[in-house]
Order: sequence, then structure tokens, then C-alpha cells
Amino acid sequence: MASITQDMRYRLSLIRYAEKYGVTKAAVKYKTNRQYIYRWKRRFDGSMESLRERSRRPHSHPNQHTPQEIKMITDMRRRNPEAGLVIFWVKLMQRGYSRSIPGLYRFLRKQGIMAVHPPNPKYIPKPYEQMVYPGQRIQIDVKFVPSACLMNEAKDQRFYQYTAIDEYSRWRFVEAFEEHSSYSAALFLEHLIKAFPCPVECVQTDNGQEFTKRFSSYGGSDKPTIFQVRLKEYGIRHKLIRPFTPRHNGKVERSHRKDNERFYAVHSFYSFEDFSKQLKLYNRRDYNNFPMRPLGWKTPKQVLDNYLMSL
Repeated sequence: MASITQDMRYRLSLIRYAEKYGVTKAAVKYKTNRQYIYRWKRRFDGSMESLRERSRRPHSHPNQHTPQEIKMITDMRRRNPEAGLVIFWVKLMQRGYSRSIPGLYRFLRKQGIMAVHPPNPKYIPKPYEQMVYPGQRIQIDVKFVPSACLMNEAKDQRFYQYTAIDEYSRWRFVEAFEEHSSYSAALFLEHLIKAFPCPVECVQTDNGQEFTKRFSSYGGSDKPTIFQVRLKEYGIRHKLIRPFTPRHNGKVERSHRKDNERFYAVHSFYSFEDFSKQLKLYNRRDYNNFPMRPLGWKTPKQVLDNYLMSL
């Protein structure tokens, strides 16, 4: 039901005053002209709806679509229900249609025959493969140290944090490097194997240049990197995640986010040695000894120690 507007109430009051005291006095009191009062008196039939403004929209237009064009459009839409506006307009132009795209858009919208877009296919992620023992798969990634943390002589330098996380125990190994290269990644791998108390079966990384030449600027290369050569020497399988999907390396990515909140936001580094020392201390105290919900509120070190004791 349409609501009664303030203008409708004003016109009703105006008409009633004019009927009681005359049109001239009503025009003076309501500050309007006599023609306005006479027009609404003629239109008033006793109902409030008769005092509503009528649409000023024209009933016809000299440039409106002809019956032949309407039939062409409806037939084309029936055959191409999913065609977008431009494609639909081009198909009509090829059959003699001469209207503009905005004109066609207004007609389609008015008639309610816009394109029916099919829903996008729903992404169904693969079920996560739960690890059953330490070393079954380890995620490795590199984090660029924020420049805001670097002070004094370290201000113009670049430091890198290499991170490895065991997917079973969430035990983490980090190391500071001054170079972002495959050589540094290979050296980090050697130190990881020495520090981790269990054999490493698989290493998972992204497609960075320090890990693989799969997407190098020279169109890709089958030549292995130093990191991959070292993996082969140790008999460790290398798993690469899908490009542009860092969530597949989610555990190490999440740890880097926590590093920003708990470490880099409150620390400053004055040299590479200072950064390396603080990073090792933070990882030992605040990460491997911090209870985690996925581990039943145990620390990564406790989970790893419990597994080794059960052997």
C-alpha cells in the first residue's frame, strides 16, 4: 500500500480551506496561486489517492523499439540466454540491429531479459593429508625482515629469515641469512637436517627462485637448483605447491604472521649478528615452547619429545 505523503496532506488541507473560505483567501493563506487550487479541486474525488502526483513519463517515444526489433531481441535472447551485453549486441548488429549499446541495455533491463549468468563452479579443496610422524613432511619458506626493524649500520642492509616447520609436531627451525639465494636455501637445509632429531622424508616449498627454476624469467629450466641437488643427495622428496596459492604452505605462512605480531613489531636489530641472536632466542623460547591449540595445548617441543620417547 502506497504511503500518504506530506504534499498530499497539504493539498487536502488547501482544498478544505478553499471550500470553507474561498479560493482567494486560501491562495493568500497557503502562499500559492488560484490556478494551483482550481487544478487540484478538479482532480480531487474525495480520496487521498487522487491528490497524489501522477507520473510524467511519456506513454510513447519517437525512437522506441519497433515490433520487428523487439521480436529480433526476444528471439536472440531465447537462443542466447547467457550472452553478455556486448556479445548480445554484436550478434544483433550482424542481423541488422542499429541501436546503441546503452539503448539495448535499457530495453533489456525494462523487459527483465538481462543475461542469466550461471553460478561460478564452487571450489572444493582437497582433504588435508594429516601427518602421522615427525619428518614426514616439512614446510620451508623465506621471510624478508621488515626494514623498519633495522637500525644504525643495519639500516641499509637486507636480512632474511629462513623457516622450516614440521607438519606433525609444529616444531620449527629458523636461521638468519644475509643472502636470498639457492645457496642459502641449501645451507639452511643442511643445518635443518642436523638440528631435526628425525629423518626428513619430504620438503614442501613454494616456487621461489631459491628453491626451483620452474618459473624462471628465461621460460623455466629443467636444471635443478643447488637446493634441489642437496635434497637429492640426502634422498629427500621435494614437493612444490601450486603457484600463487600460499595457503598450501599454510603452517609456515601462519608462523610468519605470528612473527610479525610477536617478534618484529617489538624488536630492533643493529647488525646481522644481533638479528641472528635475537631470532634464535625467540624461536627457542617463544615458539617451540608455546602451547598450541592444534596440538591439544602442548608445545611443539613436548609433542616431538613424546614421540621420540614412545619409540
